[in-house]
Amino acid sequence: MMEKILIYIKHHFAFIWKIIDRLNALLFSLFYGSHTETVLQSVLKNQDQTDFSYCKLQLSDAHSLFQLLNNQDPADLNYFHPHGFDLDSIKKQFTYTSFLMMGVFKGNQMVGYFFLRFFFNKKCFVGRLIDKDFRGKGIGETMNTIMYETAWNMGFRCLSTISKNNKLVIKAHAKNRSMVVLKELQNDYLLVEFVKNVNN
Repeated sequence: MMEKILIYIKHHFAFIWKIIDRLNALLFSLFYGSHTETVLQSVLKNQDQTDFSYCKLQLSDAHSLFQLLNNQDPADLNYFHPHGFDLDSIKKQFTYTSFLMMGVFKGNQMVGYFFLRFFFNKKCFVGRLIDKDFRGKGIGETMNTIMYETAWNMGFRCLSTISKNNKLVIKAHAKNRSMVVLKELQNDYLLVEFVKNVNN
């Protein structure tokens, strides 16, 4: 029920959502902020070395993220809107300590973006985007591992909302052994949870 209320507020009452987001960020920073960095660095160190590098984004990466987001086909962004895509909105997102922004790089080029939006009630929502020219190269699987392990190791439930009309994401998660559908939401969305060792 709480997830439905928050999603509704986010999409219909932007001013109230901003207040909730700021309050949540403050509480998260006070109780979990320092732990986040420790857990994330541990998770990143455990990833196999590949042709791509995965790291926490810094404010200096804002322009690269802007380019990545705005170079995608508009249809690929229909179901991906965690925040505004203009440069000012992206820079502002870095001020939210409860919003962990990460990137995938091929050399100096950002080719993927993924995030965890933490809530003080020990739940977090995850999302990801891979550049249209770099899909099918295993990037998504590594992104998932980093997001899930970071949430789990912090003791947070790892959640996401997925549109049943988003064929690309539905296909990508078809073999995701960690995913459990919790409930159906309005407008053909599913609330899903990524659970550790669900099939073990």
